[in-house]
Order: sequence, then C-alpha cells, then structure tokens
Amino acid sequence: MKPISRTNLADTAIEAIRGEILGKRWAVGEKLPNEAELSSMLSVSRGTIREAVRALVSQGLLETRQGSGTYVLSTTDASTPLTMARRASLRDQFQARCALDVEAARLAATRQTPEIIAGLRELLAARGNYAGGDKSGFIARDLAFHKAVIAASANRAMIEIYDFFSSTIAETIEATLGEEVPEPDMQAHAAIIDAIASGDPQQADAAVRRFMAPVISALDRMILS
Repeated sequence: MKPISRTNLADTAIEAIRGEILGKRWAVGEKLPNEAELSSMLSVSRGTIREAVRALVSQGLLETRQGSGTYVLSTTDASTPLTMARRASLRDQFQARCALDVEAARLAATRQTPEIIAGLRELLAARGNYAGGDKSGFIARDLAFHKAVIAASANRAMIEIYDFFSSTIAETIEATLGEEVPEPDMQAHAAIIDAIASGDPQQADAAVRRFMAPVISALDRMILS
C-alpha cells in the first residue's frame, strides 16, 4: 500500500483500504493489520484510519470484534444488490445459510431418488478435504455440493435464492478455511447425504443443524470474547 496525499485524507484512506480488500489482499475472515500499522502504511493519523474503518464497516466490507480487531467480512463490491446481506456479521450470514440449508434438506428427504443420492455422493467425493493450495477450486467444489442439496429440494424459489446469494455463501465457505472458524469435515457432509437418503425430514433437519453448530458456536465465542 502506498502512502497517500494530505487532501481528503479520510476518503482517500477509505479508497486505499477498500481497493486492497476488493483486490483480496486479505481473505474473508482474515484480520487486518492493527491501527498503528495501517497508519504507518498510509502515512495518515490513527484517527483517519479509525474513520476509514468505520466507513468500510458500514459498507459491509469489514467487521470489528471488540477486544480482537478488525476482520474482512466481504471481498466483493458492497454496492451490489447484496449489500444489506453483506453488512450482516459472519455469524448472521451463517445463521441465514443454515435456515436455507435446513429447509432444503428437509424437502430433499421427501423427494430424494437413488440418482439424486448418487449425484450428491459423487460431488462430495470430488470435493475432498482441504489440504491447502487451490483454495478457490476447493470453495467451488464445496459450493457445488451444497447447491446440489438445494437443487434436491426441487423448490425453484429456494434454488433461485441460493443462486442469488451464492457469492456470499462462497465467502462463508472461505471463512471456514482460516484458523478461527472450523471447517465441517467429510463425515459431517456425508451425514447430510445419509439423512436425506433416509427419507426422514427430521433426520435431514438434525444433520444440517449438527453440521452448522460448531461453526456458529465458534462465531458466537468470537463475538463474546
């Protein structure tokens, strides 16, 4: 990041940090350098940095965690129609995703076929476990699996909603590849398929909630810490 001129310092700081975020200098869920470091990078006062961070929080790109620091909430332009959703905290985004995934799994359990189950198992096998390296490829494979669960619901409105929010959902997946938010393992994913295959909506409901619970609990702890 280059030092900035002394004119319109706050606005220029906002754009400088915003450009780095949209350029994915930091991943979703990653902590930004502290106030003093950003101040030094941009050659502006810490007060200017605080003002810039507040503006970027309001734009849905950053979130502040009391006693912890400032974290990237989104690396996508907050001027899109998804602005309001991205202004929500990561915990709120996961809770909303959980609601969609739970209802989709319940419907999928009542509408599943051997072909649908086989397709889900193939997508899960292709997903594999994340072992570092190609993060974007892994996110795409994981998202493909979850979108297939939604598609198995055969509910066109839910499918369209999930597609509309797919970039935000991809960001929630990326957040689980960091150090603070646990990534649900293959067994947790397979349990969703098994529950859908059972034909029992209650089992499907419970499997998704078990899948999401460790992630949401971790985010709860971050907020309270």
